[in-house]
Amino acid sequence: MDESRLHPFLRVVRTRATIEDFDSSRGLDEQQVRDLIEDAIHAPSSFNIQHWRFVAVRHAADKRRLKEAAYGQAHVEDAAVTFIILGDTRGVEKLPQIVEQAVQCGALPEGKGAAWLRMAASIYGDETIARDEAIRSGSLAAMILMLCAEARGLATAALSGFDAARVMREFDIDERYVPVMLLAVGHARGECGVRQPRLSVDDVLAFDRGRVF
Repeated sequence: MDESRLHPFLRVVRTRATIEDFDSSRGLDEQQVRDLIEDAIHAPSSFNIQHWRFVAVRHAADKRRLKEAAYGQAHVEDAAVTFIILGDTRGVEKLPQIVEQAVQCGALPEGKGAAWLRMAASIYGDETIARDEAIRSGSLAAMILMLCAEARGLATAALSGFDAARVMREFDIDERYVPVMLLAVGHARGECGVRQPRLSVDDVLAFDRGRVF
């Protein structure tokens, strides 16, 4: 397919690549960071609980600490900002406030809001399910953040290689939160190289019950 004919956002999706060589001389100001998070919080969310939380690490000393917790990966420090993406395992505690606001603005019928509160309390009373949802929601927000950063002309790198316990300790993060990933965002130093190939659609797609992978 001729990617030049795609919608601009689809081109972002199809051309995005992980960048590890960031221009450490170029930063992002606070408003730019806020704009990125304003993008990310439009991710889908179970019961609209919005389990995601973000720590924007921008100062040099803090980025060095985070780099050490990420096994010395240089782009954690070189990027303009590296986000610690967190999931709130007790996010359901905010649901009464969220539902009240949704009912007041007419986005949610009052009866449905009450049903949501009952169902969510039952579902997320299970600690394993609550943790799974915190990670899932945090991942969805991280993907939106990554794609919107790319759409804004920035480069990104998602990292799962880090010492989660050390990150929690170094940045004084409460145990209710689970570190989902790190996301480095900034300006690429040079052009992206050749993108790594993907499996074909036929390798990853099955229709109905026609095939087992």
